[in-house]
Amino acid sequence: MTDEIASFHDFNQSIIDEFRANRGRVGGMFEGARLLLLTTTGARSGNRHTVPVGYLPDGERNLIIASAGGAPRHPAWFHNLRADPRVTVEDGVFTGEADAVVLQGEERDAMFARAVESDPGWAEYQAKTERRIPVVALTMVTGAPEEQRLGDSLIAIHDAFRRELATIRGELARSGPRLGAQLRVNCLTVCQGLGYHHSMEDGGVFPAVAGSHPELSEVMTRLGEEHERVAELLERLQSVLADAETDAATVRNDVDRLITDLEAHLDYEEQQLVPVLNAMVL
Repeated sequence: MTDEIASFHDFNQSIIDEFRANRGRVGGMFEGARLLLLTTTGARSGNRHTVPVGYLPDGERNLIIASAGGAPRHPAWFHNLRADPRVTVEDGVFTGEADAVVLQGEERDAMFARAVESDPGWAEYQAKTERRIPVVALTMVTGAPEEQRLGDSLIAIHDAFRRELATIRGELARSGPRLGAQLRVNCLTVCQGLGYHHSMEDGGVFPAVAGSHPELSEVMTRLGEEHERVAELLERLQSVLADAETDAATVRNDVDRLITDLEAHLDYEEQQLVPVLNAMVL
């Protein structure tokens, strides 16, 4: 048993190391999966423990499921966060504190059903155990980018959006004609994230660059116009998602259009601004 525990710890540590080294991207059996690093405080020891966990987007919060692969006992991290619900979350770009809330009653059941609809594996885990698998909501209360130069930070943020959109594109490709509830939430969440990111650039980074680098006026004008174009695509996609009758094929086409335009925008922005941002302090 000791050897099994050590092997499991080594496996988790290898994922953690790869996650941190590659800004949230891992390969192997978890390639393309949505992962977070969750750090809890040991309920008995008081020591800090970090584990990789899968998550589901849910607007301004993330959901994690204490499945433990269908084991008869809850995972250790679940016991820890019940004792101390303030946890640390890493997503590859941002690290911050979050409040963990164990969902109860109808809300828990609805979120678990949504998870099962998107991935039947959750139901298989539940079928293996007599315990009612918990669902936990994580809401960020603090957060900051990993320490790096401003331009490198911009690339990391952009790569996170590229990765999430690629994940959504894959989910849409695998989905049937009906648009599942979790997939709908995934799309809405990334729309909100992109809109917020661009609003922060419009109100902070872009004016700072324009003020200190007047020679980039044409570049900044183009980037502003591209933001307006992306905003129109996001508004269109959100409108389509708000229609309960929308099918997966319609959303797939809109996501493809968004990805095409957004990738061109992100590539141009990085080409023009990363050297400038890496040389300046805002």
